[in-house]
Amino acid sequence: MPQDRPTAAELIEAVSEFLADDGASADSEQATFHRRVARNALAIAVRDLRDGPSLDTAERDRLVALLGHDRDLATLNAELARRIRDRDPGLDRGHLLAHLRATARDKLALANPRYPSLQARSNKKKD
Repeated sequence: MPQDRPTAAELIEAVSEFLADDGASADSEQATFHRRVARNALAIAVRDLRDGPSLDTAERDRLVALLGHDRDLATLNAELARRIRDRDPGLDRGHLLAHLRATARDKLALANPRYPSLQARSNKKKD
């Protein structure tokens, strides 16, 4: 999500630097691995640019409902962290856990779009 690091711009910059290096054209196993890492980093950056804003909006909406007021995403996350750290009894545990699970799921989906299907398979094995 756009507020996470590395940002899409940082990923793209790193891949650009890698491609500018002569090592990107080498034919070794290590160069092949690094090219695969570069492709994956670009794919993450694309998903972040494409899907990140809507995921941030959904996260912010959940935080507004959980905390009871509206602010920017960074401020709401900082408040939530403080309230968790302070063991605020006013936080609804069920809504908090649902928010944390949804946020983690969204972040994982940006990093690996196969994650939801992998999770579903893992849950079937437990049954």
